[in-house]
Amino acid sequence: QVQLVESGGGLVQAGGSLRLSCAASGRTFSFFAMAWFRQTPGNEREFVASILWNGVYAYYADSVTGRFAISIDNAKNMIYLEMNSLKPEDTAVYYCAQREGIATMSTDRGAYDYWGQGTRVTVSS
Repeated sequence: QVQLVESGGGLVQAGGSLRLSCAASGRTFSFFAMAWFRQTPGNEREFVASILWNGVYAYYADSVTGRFAISIDNAKNMIYLEMNSLKPEDTAVYYCAQREGIATMSTDRGAYDYWGQGTRVTVSS
């Protein structure tokens, strides 16, 4: 069974940077997609970024394109989300997710099989 654990959240000033990490364990598939989603109290969980197992293909939500970068390190079973030029609107709990098997990247939260518990990011103005 796959387990995902996020870390790296915290308080950062607007315009600053933060790096989130997701440690994965129990993977049984060679081909998979990973993603980051985020959620605020008054909204549904929304897509942020996704990446395939080989790290070659990545996709970003329009709201973070050019500011965030997703990466994967299979040797360490880790994925990362580098967040730059942070805005107060980026404040949310960020979740790591995995889609197993012969998968494509998806912005649909229902397409993902495993989820972490989230790490909180607060961007002050």
